[in-house]
Amino acid sequence: MADPRISHIELDDATILWRNADIEQERRIAIFDLIEDNVFNPLRSMEAGNEGPYRLRLSVRDGRLSLEITAEDGAPLETLVLGLARFRRPIREYFAICESYYQAIRKATAQEIETIDMARRAIHNEASELLLERLAGKVETDHATARRLFTLICVLHIRG
Repeated sequence: MADPRISHIELDDATILWRNADIEQERRIAIFDLIEDNVFNPLRSMEAGNEGPYRLRLSVRDGRLSLEITAEDGAPLETLVLGLARFRRPIREYFAICESYYQAIRKATAQEIETIDMARRAIHNEASELLLERLAGKVETDHATARRLFTLICVLHIRG
């Protein structure tokens, strides 16, 4: 029976150079939410008879995002490599707005926090749509899954 979803996700810890408590919390929430509810159907793997669930390992190598997809038992299925050039601006904007948001939580009014959070969600949504475009023809997924994956892509780009 087909089960096109991610059952386990791992980030390449060697790629993550720096973390703070806020980012670590974002990472934990994104992974938890992703595992709880996601749609992830790698088309080549499906055509080869693999119906999920899948294990996914994310890393960044040479400016490219690597999505290593394995079967539930760890058997390698495929690796997708996506150029990250089109994600540089959204990642930079997302980091900037997140920093403003974390600072606002500590000292701003509720209305100021809400305004910054709305901007943060808008940037996140735009980047998720871009990720959906980049995965088209390779992986069938939904907007919520793409949002969580974008959060994890950002975690891989933290430089301190």
